[in-house]
Amino acid sequence: MSNTSAARAAQRERLMESLQTYGADFSEFGRRFAGWLGLHSTDAEALLQIIYAEQGGAPLSPARLAERIHLTSGATTSLLNRLESAGFVSRTREHSDRRIVTLRSEQSVHDRADEFFDPLGVSIDAVMSGYPPEMLVQFEKFMGDLHATMQTRLGEV
Repeated sequence: MSNTSAARAAQRERLMESLQTYGADFSEFGRRFAGWLGLHSTDAEALLQIIYAEQGGAPLSPARLAERIHLTSGATTSLLNRLESAGFVSRTREHSDRRIVTLRSEQSVHDRADEFFDPLGVSIDAVMSGYPPEMLVQFEKFMGDLHATMQTRLGEV
């Protein structure tokens, strides 16, 4: 292996380690958010999945949530009962097929999530503002490519 090839391989390895560290940090924020809300980490993960799906314009059904967080339908029902009792989510029937249940997060949880995550968002924004826009465009493409690759691989396993 040439010096250039070895240097590029070492760079990719360092980058993978950095991405793994970022993933671990992201997970830790999720665990701390759960504790801050007084929830089990699985309940907080479900809550965040419901919020992300709503923000993406595709609210989840209980069955889709169960797939995303890898729980049985019975365990997901219990989890949703806890989140609903805490006032964090509601189940609505807004589809023309009234049998379809849609999960919605309540404004109170958005307010709490903003309170918890906004300081981190401000800090991350400050870091990103130190990079030229064209570099961030490349990084955005890189992250999109990684996501697509991981989704493809997850579909194969």
